[in-house]
Amino acid sequence: MGSRTQGLPRRFPVGTRYVIEGRGGRIQLRYLEFPDGRHVDLPVEPRPRARSRTAPVRRRRSRPSAPRRKF
Repeated sequence: MGSRTQGLPRRFPVGTRYVIEGRGGRIQLRYLEFPDGRHVDLPVEPRPRARSRTAPVRRRRSRPSAPRRKF
């Protein structure tokens, strides 16, 4: 099963601005502004990230074992 990405690159040209506008503690507008004047609107509520297949799986820590007794 594949997941769809937003289609944004991992890197942006120098001078690219990430703008967040809001009032009263709430985000109203998010967008990218590129040096050449292009403007890309972003959703106000970001989507949850899809888990990467290469990301390590976090495991619970096990309790340290008691010292072994010699018989």
